[in-house]
Amino acid sequence: VLWDRVTLTCQGSGTAGATTWYKDGQRWGQNRRDHFTVTESGTYRCDRPGSGLSSPVTVLNDQLVLQVPPETLLEGDTVTLRCRA
Repeated sequence: VLWDRVTLTCQGSGTAGATTWYKDGQRWGQNRRDHFTVTESGTYRCDRPGSGLSSPVTVLNDQLVLQVPPETLLEGDTVTLRCRA
C-alpha cells in the first residue's frame, strides 16, 4: 500500500554496530543498528564485516493493484492473487 512502513533488517555474522547501508549503489552511511525504516524509494543493500554485501532489495513508493481471476468466487474457493505495480 502506498507508503506503508517498510523496515529493512541486516542479518549476518558481522557485528551489528558495524552495519554499512547502501542506497542505489552509493554508500548511504553507517548505522549503529542492524535495521531502519525506509522513507524513500530506492534499491538498498547492507554490508557487515564477516557477512559481505547483501542481495539488493528494491522499495517503491508506488500504487499497487491486487488482481483476482475474472470468474465468480464462492466462499471456500482457492484463489491466486497477484500484486502488480
